[in-house]
Amino acid sequence: MPKFLLIILIFCCSLFSLGQSPGSYTSSEILLHLKKLDVLGSVLYIAAHPDDENSRLMAYLANDKLYRTGYLSLTRGDGGQNLIGDEQGVELGLIRTQELLAARRIDGAEQFFSRAYDFGYSKNPEETFKIWDKDKILSDVVWVIRKFQPDVIITRFPTTGEGGHGHHTASAILAGEAFDAAADPNKFPEQFQYGVKPWKVKRLLWNTFNFGNTNTQREDQLKIEVGGYNALLGKSYGEMAAESRSQHKSQGFGVPRSRGSQLEYFKTVKGDAPLSDLTEGVDETWMRLKQSNNDKDDPNAIKILIDHAIQNYSFEHPENTVPELVNIYKAISNLQDGYWKSQKLKEVIKLIEECSGLFMEATTAQQYVVQGDSLKISLLLNNRGGVEAKHPTAHLSDTYWVLPDELKKNINLRQTITIFVDYNGITQPYWLEKPLDKGSFVVNEQQLIGKPENDPPTVKLAIQIFGETIFFEKPIQFKANDPVRGEWYQPLVILPKIEVNYSSKTYLSINKNPVKVSAFAKSNASSLNNFTIKNIHSQNVQEIISAGSKGNESVSMFSVNNALSDYRELIKAVATDGKNSWNAYRKTIQYDHIPTIVYFPPAETQLVAMDLKISGSNIGYIAGAGDKVPDALELMGYTVTMLSQKDVNPANLKRFDAIITGVRAYNIHDWLSNDHDILMDYIKEGGVLLVQYNVNGLKANIGPYPFTISGKRITDEEATVKFLAPDHPVMNLPNKIVQKDFEGWIQERSTYNAENLDPGYQPIFSMSDPGEAEQKGSLIVADYGKGRFVYSGLVFFRELPAGIPGAYRLFANLLAKRQMSNKGSLNR
Repeated sequence: MPKFLLIILIFCCSLFSLGQSPGSYTSSEILLHLKKLDVLGSVLYIAAHPDDENSRLMAYLANDKLYRTGYLSLTRGDGGQNLIGDEQGVELGLIRTQELLAARRIDGAEQFFSRAYDFGYSKNPEETFKIWDKDKILSDVVWVIRKFQPDVIITRFPTTGEGGHGHHTASAILAGEAFDAAADPNKFPEQFQYGVKPWKVKRLLWNTFNFGNTNTQREDQLKIEVGGYNALLGKSYGEMAAESRSQHKSQGFGVPRSRGSQLEYFKTVKGDAPLSDLTEGVDETWMRLKQSNNDKDDPNAIKILIDHAIQNYSFEHPENTVPELVNIYKAISNLQDGYWKSQKLKEVIKLIEECSGLFMEATTAQQYVVQGDSLKISLLLNNRGGVEAKHPTAHLSDTYWVLPDELKKNINLRQTITIFVDYNGITQPYWLEKPLDKGSFVVNEQQLIGKPENDPPTVKLAIQIFGETIFFEKPIQFKANDPVRGEWYQPLVILPKIEVNYSSKTYLSINKNPVKVSAFAKSNASSLNNFTIKNIHSQNVQEIISAGSKGNESVSMFSVNNALSDYRELIKAVATDGKNSWNAYRKTIQYDHIPTIVYFPPAETQLVAMDLKISGSNIGYIAGAGDKVPDALELMGYTVTMLSQKDVNPANLKRFDAIITGVRAYNIHDWLSNDHDILMDYIKEGGVLLVQYNVNGLKANIGPYPFTISGKRITDEEATVKFLAPDHPVMNLPNKIVQKDFEGWIQERSTYNAENLDPGYQPIFSMSDPGEAEQKGSLIVADYGKGRFVYSGLVFFRELPAGIPGAYRLFANLLAKRQMSNKGSLNR
């Protein structure tokens, strides 16, 4: 056979596979999975966010009860906070998706998602359903149930609100409605054309909890011991749970390993109530398939084969079990097609691979390949266990190639092929291919819904093992060697021929001054260098001059209609060669605990026009959990210096007009509390200290006078804002703050508001969510010595990057020194 074959491979929208060395089973893990092969039971856990799941229970169900266990997180956690970087929104959702997959690799469960977008904290399910589109997300839950076919569904939260977050309550309501709808052939019948059928779940249980001051556990509820020790894995389920939960690093959820007895409590919501076991009344044996198979096919015969394989299993020589596994494979293949046949065939194929010691991989020496370019793929096979393995072939798209006739023991077999990558496909998460539809992602391909990520491009391998042809699939990955990490694997990324983007995500036109906007493009294809860049904008925005394409950059001067004082518009860039166009750029997210993430956001920028005055120029910024406020400050005209602990000393601080602490800075940096006196002295001498929100429960010294941080927030971004101190300098200088300044805010008004205020503080605003009491702690100010202290629960970290003019003006006022505030002029 020729060494190089030219074929077309469609990578369309492939995202990533595991960015780590290929996993394998130990001998004890093989035995555990042999036992799992004999269990035909499944449980689906449903909640709202990454980290909502009960990791201990998941580990117990997957590794003790040996059920097929899944977690359906309705959202990807896009609206949460990020303690490891400045990614927010969909980028945080990408990170948290990978953190959940890492958690599942530890606890042994599977991961699913709906199309719901995490839009931030919600106080009730009514608001949640209005934003999500309830029927759309309900259909997703029904789809996952019909595909996964759980015997039992368990929810983390109740329908009655004890879970707090509106998303939590909504997840329980949807689980209850989907429990009924999944079994109803008249509900979402359009799904049946994709191979699913109505599915009747045995029961729906609520996994009650004891969180803080909320204890929903009762002694009359079903109790299950889940704290046991698994000798085959060498860990207790509490230890596994801690490792799993600690993968949620962006949320700061690292926890110590726990050991010892642990009870979980369950309340029956729908279906018959179990007396002693979660799946009570469910046939978990192979005999559950008896009714769907011919009389000549005895499913119980498969159990006998599995029992025999377990009894004869050798920890030192698992390869001796392969002939029996092949017989099990053939027996399952003879069953009538159905859910458990498909699932158990996957399991037994994996066991054949692991017991035989077969090593198979398909890798490339390059991490990036351009649309339409060629790519070399190296295939490596090694029959480490020396089992009978003959006539291997590899399949890629519609082409296959034949390898040497026999895989000899522990001899590397290498093959290299060249493929051409499909012109139309690039690396893009399937849920980000289309713009977000308010509270949910737009995914029109039914078979993609529920999947945690895109399926990676794969090579299919067929090997005759002990006379039976077994089919394997291996993802195509980038493989390299790092001097520190050693051998490592990363996702293969498909690049567009041209990338285009703006040099900034926001451009400010302040006080009607024109602003220079720079768009740039990069050709990834050596054969494509002649292209132009165009800006797409409305008639309200005037493109005064445009340099057109000069090399790979286009520089334009924009102004906004003089009649518009506060204005925001999204401008889009397109690169074209006259025949084709491109409108996206490469964004890379890298953290050590997850695979490298590459996706392609659209080439867009905000043009924001506003009237704005600032006072002072030098700002010191102490980073917190990660936000983009420093970028906004520089756009406003400030000089920003990032400060670390060593920089917080009297001699250095006096050069700054104001010091800002980033979100959650006091939660992250213990030294801030220790340096409290230094910061207070800075205020006394005339400085301004602006502290952005911190999480409640904080015991640190923050302000000059006592106050506490609550968990209270205003989630309605349109909530009416009442001015409690309209004559206060922060409301007037250098910008006059009016009601219009609170128009257009996104996601929420405030979070972790202050309460129990010392009389030395002046609350500036009062606001409330619908039906709730007024809150006065979103912004508090205290004059201290010659300077000023400010604590803000207002979500400037969201509003400034979003280009909200009023947020810019108010933030500028909060940074103004008292001396200026007492004599400055009004802006409006």
